[in-house]
Amino acid sequence: MSAEDTQNNPPSIRAGLRDWFEGDPGRSLLREELRQLERLLPDLFGYHLVQLGQLGDIDLLVSSRISHHVVFDIGSGAAAGGDAQCCCLAESLPLATDSVDVMLLPHVLEFTRDPHQVLRETERVLIGDGHVIIAGFNPWGLWGLPRLLLGWRGRVPWCGHFMGATRIRDWLRLLGFEILHSRYHYYRPPLRSTQMLRRLEFLEGLGQIHWPVLGALYIIVAVKRVIPLTPVAQGWRNSRRLLAPGLTEPSTRTSIK
Repeated sequence: MSAEDTQNNPPSIRAGLRDWFEGDPGRSLLREELRQLERLLPDLFGYHLVQLGQLGDIDLLVSSRISHHVVFDIGSGAAAGGDAQCCCLAESLPLATDSVDVMLLPHVLEFTRDPHQVLRETERVLIGDGHVIIAGFNPWGLWGLPRLLLGWRGRVPWCGHFMGATRIRDWLRLLGFEILHSRYHYYRPPLRSTQMLRRLEFLEGLGQIHWPVLGALYIIVAVKRVIPLTPVAQGWRNSRRLLAPGLTEPSTRTSIK
């Protein structure tokens, strides 16, 4: 499947991506993302935490102190699964403006038609001083090389449009975000053997020290900066409606796929 097909048919790509993250090496990579989120999420507070896109069966939000977690799936109901309650387009979120405290975008930008619009929507729904966490595949890392040299562009996840962390940081700054954290992770090759991946776990420490930019993925944390014309109270102190008008408010820790 080509990169053009990825852009033209994102729902089927998201379904394939979920399947890939449920096996190795996807599950191993997802566990590394979970470990990093366990370090980042406990320091972020508010009322509403939204994850855009479900990856595998690992709960990436488990370490958050925010009580209200919502997971939106991307694409059609058929792609999301039979138990899906609601799906949405990443470029058009069914969320009220200035309603979300923290947004998690795990491998969303690589598999969407318009990554710029996804970030614009993220900026719209976040409150002032709200945070966005972005996890993305590093095109210049160890996992980007097979895509360039071995012709893996037709395979999930290499069929996605990998974008460098520098470009994502520049886009965020143009939207008024301040970058708080940006780091590369996961230095094991994309092997299908669980045993070999465990044996190569020592590469994580070596990679962070000797070749950090070769990590398979990057995680970026940014905060939405807003300069108010008049002093206002902290937005998270007041109860806010999460969903856009006309939609039913989900219960606590609801997963909306």
